[in-house]
Amino acid sequence: MDLHGAFHVYDTTLRDGAQQEGLNLSVADKLTISRLIDELGVGYIEGGWPGANPKDTEFFRRAAAELDLRHARLAAFGATRRAGVRAADDPQVAALRDSGAGVVTLVAKSHDRHVELALRTTLAENLEMVRDTVSHLRAEGQQVFLDAEHFFDGFRRNRDYALEVVRVAAEAGADVVALCDTNGGMLPPWVGETVAEVIAATGARVGIHAHNDTGCAVANSLAAVEAGATHVQGCLNGYGERTGNADLVTTVANIELKLGRPVLPEGALRESTRIAHAVADVTNFAPASRQPYVGTSAFAHKAGLHASAIKVDPNLYQHMDPVGVGNDMRLLVSDMAGRASIELKGRELGFDLSGDRDVVTRVTDRVKAMEQRGYTFEAADASFELLLVEEVEGRRPAYVDVESWRVITETLNHRGDTEEAVSEATVKLTAEGVRYVVTGEGNGPVNALDFALRAAIGQAFPEVAKFELIDYKVRILDQGHGTDAITRVLIETTDGASSWVTVGVGHNVIEASWEALLDGLTYGLRHHHQA
Repeated sequence: MDLHGAFHVYDTTLRDGAQQEGLNLSVADKLTISRLIDELGVGYIEGGWPGANPKDTEFFRRAAAELDLRHARLAAFGATRRAGVRAADDPQVAALRDSGAGVVTLVAKSHDRHVELALRTTLAENLEMVRDTVSHLRAEGQQVFLDAEHFFDGFRRNRDYALEVVRVAAEAGADVVALCDTNGGMLPPWVGETVAEVIAATGARVGIHAHNDTGCAVANSLAAVEAGATHVQGCLNGYGERTGNADLVTTVANIELKLGRPVLPEGALRESTRIAHAVADVTNFAPASRQPYVGTSAFAHKAGLHASAIKVDPNLYQHMDPVGVGNDMRLLVSDMAGRASIELKGRELGFDLSGDRDVVTRVTDRVKAMEQRGYTFEAADASFELLLVEEVEGRRPAYVDVESWRVITETLNHRGDTEEAVSEATVKLTAEGVRYVVTGEGNGPVNALDFALRAAIGQAFPEVAKFELIDYKVRILDQGHGTDAITRVLIETTDGASSWVTVGVGHNVIEASWEALLDGLTYGLRHHHQA
């Protein structure tokens, strides 16, 4: 199957997605993301705007030498020539021509008021700008796509002119004219009707570029595909300015799994969760847990009723097998959990509880009682596993015997005008028969406590040196009590290969943090010793 010819999956994460507030990509980041997107099997990756952005110019220069893409072709983004200048003489067009990209995506005005007010030229000259630029780049041997900017709004205002832009681009040699919902204000019925009408009136090959301002970017993209569009644009993880672009993975998964149209290489969709999360790591934006298909909560079940049904047949409360997108089903343990939830969660963690009703009952009752006190286990699998081991084996895993711990925070004055708070923690414990007393400093009480605890345990168990605290969340549970409120702390720890979350609850943040820190190290040691 010729994926480039039959249906285009076009990624614009590196250009349109990078316009998201707070998202800043280096050239190295863009090269890394390109390789990941290529693994997904998309047909085209839009690399940026060479000539207008020095970073993008550098990206295309380095891409020529450093990228070895297996599936995708790089596309350079840019505008049609300026009014009154031949395309062959326009330096911006020359930058596109000389970028080394085999594909150029041109943005062109298709809304009459944008032509007159933004470009400050005539409607006729805008058509010539489209015709001249497309035909020039085609003559230079490049494949050309045209993004018809503000198309849907322009079509509603001046149907004939919007259609003429599409006709002129197609006649000049543009392989695809992508209709852009630039302001993101469309709804699926409007998009479907417009796309069908454009195809009928022009005969052009049409694509869709949807923004998510109405929350309909994916739905609008599907409506366009159903109406005949054979080119769909989007961004990994729905990145983009304002509320983002169509999430490319969600869009493609729906096309393949729901509409039954294969648009990626066989098996590529199974890599989508891994790739989406890897891109999130590069962008430094935490993956959205509720993201369709690839989010950590996409196939997570909490209610006991759901768990009872899933125990019989997982598909009763899932729209698909999560393996199809590289994800996994998760059972969340909470005060809503029934016996089936506990049994299934135990199985997930390697414990067969099907023949032990007493243990299941004890664990269920204990979870509900602890959650009434402020604990949460749906986000703290590691703490739940330690609880489960305690109930199954009769004792809680422990590698140290803690004698005491304390934290002191003092404020230091520098030259009488600068104050600096320094925390010092002392931990006394016994490990492997040896008593350790360790003091550590930190930029806060929890940091100091973490340092001292790790240093003490690490003398008996050197593998602790691999463990690193990577996330720390605090929540005040009964805020009406002010500073005397119950505090819950969630801590995520990693050993470089995997990560786990533990929970602690206490009358102050230090007490809660200590519990979560100690559980985190205990869980990590238990799994390292098992390995």
